[in-house]
Amino acid sequence: MTLAVIALGSNLADPVQQVEAALQQLAALPGIRLTRRSSCYRTAPVGYADQPDFINAVCEVETSLDAPALLTQLLQLEQAFGRVRSFRNAPRLLDLDLLLMDGVSLDSEFLTLPHPRMHERAFVMLPLAEMAPERMLPGHGRVAGIAAALDGSGVCRLPPAG
Repeated sequence: MTLAVIALGSNLADPVQQVEAALQQLAALPGIRLTRRSSCYRTAPVGYADQPDFINAVCEVETSLDAPALLTQLLQLEQAFGRVRSFRNAPRLLDLDLLLMDGVSLDSEFLTLPHPRMHERAFVMLPLAEMAPERMLPGHGRVAGIAAALDGSGVCRLPPAG
């Protein structure tokens, strides 16, 4: 089993519910076991600003799948939720990004691991720092330190549901 970190995001059709449902569906996929997750965070859109705020979270899974097979599962889950890729940074029902897998370095047309821009994104690094502050991001250092150096003004941790 390999540990992997996945980012989740949504800004359409009750995005908190979309992220929570995606976490449940992710945990039910064959070859995947959800081990940890962050809180949900409300974040300002990046790139294309004329859209609702996003809800973002990250989770850690143990998986028997290799990286391409895991990404394929994530893309299929996005489709099952109704994801349409109309343009870059468009509003979306669900976005799942494979951020990293322990011991895996990959650079292909299909997938780059670790994710090449995750260390620049407060909406990824702040939830990751909550969940796994001690985790090392290859080439960049400890997650807690990376997150602390980013401008997190557009990222707000939500209280637990319930």
